[in-house]
Amino acid sequence: MEEGVRRWLVNISKWCPSPQDFSSALSLFPPSQRSSILRFIKSEDRKRALVSRLLQYALLHQVLGIPYEQISIKRTLEGKPYLECDKDVPEFPNFNFNVSHHGDYVAIASEPLCLVGLDMVSCTIPWKETVTEFIQNFSSYFSRLEWDFIIGAGNEEQMLVEFYRYWCLKEAYVKAIGSGLASGLDRVEFHHTGWTNINVKIDGTFSPLWKFWLLDLGEKHYISIARGHPRSATESYKNTMKRVEFSKDEYFAGLHLPDVSFVLQTAEQLISILQDAKRA
Repeated sequence: MEEGVRRWLVNISKWCPSPQDFSSALSLFPPSQRSSILRFIKSEDRKRALVSRLLQYALLHQVLGIPYEQISIKRTLEGKPYLECDKDVPEFPNFNFNVSHHGDYVAIASEPLCLVGLDMVSCTIPWKETVTEFIQNFSSYFSRLEWDFIIGAGNEEQMLVEFYRYWCLKEAYVKAIGSGLASGLDRVEFHHTGWTNINVKIDGTFSPLWKFWLLDLGEKHYISIARGHPRSATESYKNTMKRVEFSKDEYFAGLHLPDVSFVLQTAEQLISILQDAKRA
């Protein structure tokens, strides 16, 4: 199953395509994907959306060996992306993936059995608000314990970083279960030792069925990964899965797979992968 654990990352600030290069990359995708990219007004948002699709299609092709023309990515009612595919891959009994972008980076993570949630944050200073005013807008999503750690972190910069770390983990959880933004953030409370050995309480009870990681990418970018049980997913997301129930041994084999480091890819590398796939 370990081959199904992938972590890819693209620094989009390093990719400055000409209009022709952008159009060429866009043409790799079916019309429905093109329109979802072009609906964005700002060029940076279009670039993030395009790189997100490049990551999804390239990873699915490389890991699962699906011919390019058979890759079909859909979304649940809540907006969770999933692979619509009849191909059965026994070593990956519940293959799923998640994407995230913020600031300079776009990333993707996949898991062969567990739910995977991925979130990325760039600790940007609020505009027209103090840090205290900004984070106060989100206070209802944190437990008293979490909130005390945030407001007691030190100066405003340290408070902002602490806020984003907790927020990043909470988003990874809700993205893993497919519930959509903000829904369920207040159900989870995170405990950690120096942001390692991260444990979670769900509805007040520690859960041994989840694992979390929080990574510092540098330049005030953080990325979090969640692994959890498929039965925790929303109903609409469960309906997209090949399997939801696993024996205890099966599930814990997936939960305790080694995590892997993020592999830095370039947009050019991903485009090359897809161009080769289309010609195959």
